[in-house]
Amino acid sequence: MTDTLWSPTADRIENSALRAYLDWLEAREGRPFVDHDALHAWSIEDIDRFWTSVVDYYGVGFSTPWTQVRTAEDMPRTRWFTGARLNWAQHALRHGAEDAPALVCVQEGGGAAREITFGELRRSVAAAAGWLRRAGVRPGDRVGAYLPNTEHAVIGALATAAVGAVWACCSPDFGADGTIGRLAQLEPVVLIAADGYHWNGKEIDRGDVVEQLRAQLPSVRHVVHVPYVFDRPHPGGTTAWDELLAVDAPPEFEQVEFSHPLWVLFTSGTTGLPKGLVHGHGGITLEGLKWAGLYAGMRPGERMFAFTSTGWALWNMQINTLMHGAGIVLYEGSPGFPAGAVWEVASRTRAQVVLIGAAVIMATANTGVRPNEEHDLSRLRHVMVSGSALPPAGYHWLLENVGGDLRIDSTSGGTDISGAFVGANEYTPVRAGRIGGALAGVDCAAWDEDGKPVVDAVGDLVITQPMPSMPVHLWNDPDAVRYRESYFDTWPGVWRHGDWVVMHADGSVSIHGRSDSTLNRQGVRLGSSDFYDVLEPMPEIAEALVIGLELPDDGYWLGLFVVPAPGQAVDDALRQEIVRTLRTRLTARHVPDEIVEAPAVPHTLSGKKLEVPIKKLLAGRPLEKAANLASVDDPDALHWYARFAAERAGGA
Repeated sequence: MTDTLWSPTADRIENSALRAYLDWLEAREGRPFVDHDALHAWSIEDIDRFWTSVVDYYGVGFSTPWTQVRTAEDMPRTRWFTGARLNWAQHALRHGAEDAPALVCVQEGGGAAREITFGELRRSVAAAAGWLRRAGVRPGDRVGAYLPNTEHAVIGALATAAVGAVWACCSPDFGADGTIGRLAQLEPVVLIAADGYHWNGKEIDRGDVVEQLRAQLPSVRHVVHVPYVFDRPHPGGTTAWDELLAVDAPPEFEQVEFSHPLWVLFTSGTTGLPKGLVHGHGGITLEGLKWAGLYAGMRPGERMFAFTSTGWALWNMQINTLMHGAGIVLYEGSPGFPAGAVWEVASRTRAQVVLIGAAVIMATANTGVRPNEEHDLSRLRHVMVSGSALPPAGYHWLLENVGGDLRIDSTSGGTDISGAFVGANEYTPVRAGRIGGALAGVDCAAWDEDGKPVVDAVGDLVITQPMPSMPVHLWNDPDAVRYRESYFDTWPGVWRHGDWVVMHADGSVSIHGRSDSTLNRQGVRLGSSDFYDVLEPMPEIAEALVIGLELPDDGYWLGLFVVPAPGQAVDDALRQEIVRTLRTRLTARHVPDEIVEAPAVPHTLSGKKLEVPIKKLLAGRPLEKAANLASVDDPDALHWYARFAAERAGGA
């Protein structure tokens, strides 16, 4: 399980972006930094000096200098680089040759890509920002969007930031209720909305949803119509997208305070109103420079392809690639239409780095597609994996079917910080099921129930020193009550992320699932991802969901829901094979009390399994209190689990 599958060559390390920074740091600090371990140790010993090194190395353009690296207050009240003023969009657009592609826009189905150069992007952002100013948008106002993963969203986000306004975008695979539940909180003054999107070969019309948004967002003064899918007149009372770009304007970037709100990212909202996480211009600039520069290793002329929707934090993270003069590939559509489509896009767009969800990798693997036999992926050097932990089988599949010289980088972080806590780096070998370690500037650990660090044992992932990209605040939470309840309720001043992890003695990390859906059987914590790692590669199984339920009198029920692969059934033979696999590859404690055939596993709109809401259903909570159907990809599936829970309770 932990054998080394790939190791970097000395030449690769020497010529990496990380090594270039370490060489500069050695001269700056007058001490050696032989590898990433040395960097990480120093970065948490002197976290202020580490972040000032990022500022200095990348030449962050503060229009007003800072007076203090950070305030002395505990999280979440910490403020960074007080007094400094800057603009994130200005940093995103300051590098990149005029004629170099900044955006490569691809639509499912294999059509020709639209390339937008850095020069064209700068002109479009300046024009759109000019339109926003003429429309009365001022710093601090909110611009809401309902857009697929296209150039319109990137231009809109950058233009909004240039004005000093606050960006928030929902993907059009969200329905009206899910979108209104998010955007209405913000009271946006402008709404930018597309007429539809593409999925699995179909044109999905969202005209009716946009009309509902217009009717139920009374704060909106201007609606911008993006005619993306359908050739029809733009609705009355709206502004056509082309009008935003019609009048050239000089580039103008509002200089805002370091912690001035940049965008709002929403939690999945599976059990209530989604929380709005407000990130600041400065924190995202620093995190983006570090992540895209030192860890993705992006350089001018290169390209990153992130498969994501605008409703996922990966979308926001990818834009930071532009800060390094590198381009991004925007793919709009399904990752599996046809099977293996994402790898064809990576080949066609000549991407050096792919950022993709573990679920997409495993779904492709189960189709039998062999991308490296069908496409030229020789430029691809690095696959970054997010969303959930990549199962060991996924590592083997990537190396065998995508490229044998790939750095596979399973990461964990996401919406909360618009970045990553843990991941790989240029020095770490690739081992199946292991994440390389903590990233620089991240002081993380696994703590037991008593708040003591544990090594080589499962514990709660905690962050014990602040990071600049942590949310400035939550929306409509002026006294930070919800913020503290969300992250600091267990240990004041210490960020509890909500993941079960193992911090191994060698510095590597294993993620074992969400701690709020904990499986605790006979006093032993079991990670849900352990079940999925061994079960979902089985050809008879399409997907699985494991739920642990506390019962009266210290009883416990461990249930496994199995979605069979096409043509398969959860019969006695498969149940016996599941039991044998869990017993031999994990432990006898992992053998479920019941194995149930299910029609589907419901997910959040960003692809995470709904373990907690389904546990609440099984515990007797009614559906309307257990889950927010507007945030679920398959409400019918959730209704099935509600019926199962009711029938189980009736027979108990």
